[in-house]
Amino acid sequence: MAKYVCNVCGYVYDEILGDEENNVKAGTKFEDIHDEWLCPLCSVGKEDFSKE
Repeated sequence: MAKYVCNVCGYVYDEILGDEENNVKAGTKFEDIHDEWLCPLCSVGKEDFSKE
């Protein structure tokens, strides 16, 4: 499992934890998150994240 960091605000998406508040279950790989998902802190898209 990997972590991905938002290039804009520094939010870290951890595949182990997911993003339950935004309907992304724990264990969800970053590439499997629905395309409409946005950074919970600054609202940029997945294209603005980098693998940690």
